[in-house]
Amino acid sequence: MELVLAIAIGVLTTCGVWLMLRPRTYQVIMGLALLGYGVNLFIFSMGRLAVDSEPVLLPGVPTTLSYYTDPLPQALVLTAIVIGFAMTALFLVVMLAQRGFFGNDHVDGREDGE
Repeated sequence: MELVLAIAIGVLTTCGVWLMLRPRTYQVIMGLALLGYGVNLFIFSMGRLAVDSEPVLLPGVPTTLSYYTDPLPQALVLTAIVIGFAMTALFLVVMLAQRGFFGNDHVDGREDGE
């Protein structure tokens, strides 16, 4: 399971960085989103991958992290998902406005041949 998660984090991060280096704004926005998903998976994996661990306290079970899942990475990832969705929506609106003002969607505002 750890290998699959590590490969997924690597693929998302690699694709995100590659898309961020592209000349069009839509590709940059999608690269930022993929990079954000990779970082979210990384933060989530730092909370230890645990199977059959309880997320909340149970009576009679010691209150150590060896019996429970750590809730902090889960809360951080949930917050990051909401913020990432809002930022992606904002970036798309800004991209549409930039395309309307300049007539193209290049990052530097110029066509390739100029």
